[in-house]
Amino acid sequence: MMRSLLRVLIVAVSACVLVSGVAEARTVKGCVIKHHTSCHHKDLHEADLRGAVLHHSVLHHMNLRHANLRGADLRYADLRGADLRGADLRGANLKGAKLNNYTPKQGRAVPAQAQAAPSCNPNCSGADLRGANFTGANLTGANLAYANLLGAQMAGANLTGANLTNADLGGANLTDANLSRTNLTYASFVSANLTNTNLTSANLSYAWLVSANLTYAYPLSANFTGAWLVSANLTYANLTGAIFSGGNRFGATWFYATCPNGTVTSTSC
Repeated sequence: MMRSLLRVLIVAVSACVLVSGVAEARTVKGCVIKHHTSCHHKDLHEADLRGAVLHHSVLHHMNLRHANLRGADLRYADLRGADLRGADLRGANLKGAKLNNYTPKQGRAVPAQAQAAPSCNPNCSGADLRGANFTGANLTGANLAYANLLGAQMAGANLTGANLTNADLGGANLTDANLSRTNLTYASFVSANLTNTNLTSANLSYAWLVSANLTYAYPLSANFTGAWLVSANLTYANLTGAIFSGGNRFGATWFYATCPNGTVTSTSC
């Protein structure tokens, strides 16, 4: 009788734990994997964090190199200064996540790792990165194909050689960013800020640049085949060597823009 009662109590307690969500938490290399956790400066390289629920967590300066974060919930997480080189972020939700440089509170020493932009070469294919902060981040060669980057802050980010095929960067801030040699085929830049952006040799075939701001941008030798630049602002843009074939440039502003043949115009190239 007592044994039966004890078994019932154990089952009841286990059920309560499961309902409360405590059982979902697990510890990986000293880091408790759960939402709102504080796990900064931990070494979780190559860790299996598939589907991890880490929204609103403090994860700055973590070593997440080659970690498997597929389908992870990283909404509004603080990942500033984290090393995400080779990390798999396919299907991860990083809406509102912070990935720019980490600045400690006044009076504390600045770690050496915080003195440079975070190094990030992740596989973010199809990831939800709406509103994410990549200011000054190193995303060289990153796979951001089909990623949702609506309203993302990417000023000064290095995206050299990155794959942004079919990515949605509507309203994103890419001021002073380096997008040289990037694959931007079918990418959407509706109302995006590309002021002074380096687009040298970028592939913008069939890209959607409606109402985009390309003031002072330099898409030297860029491919705009089939691209839509309706109402785009190309003031002082340097388009030397760029390829234009098909597409739509109705209503675009060309004030002092340099055309593909090197001539300067204020009407249309």
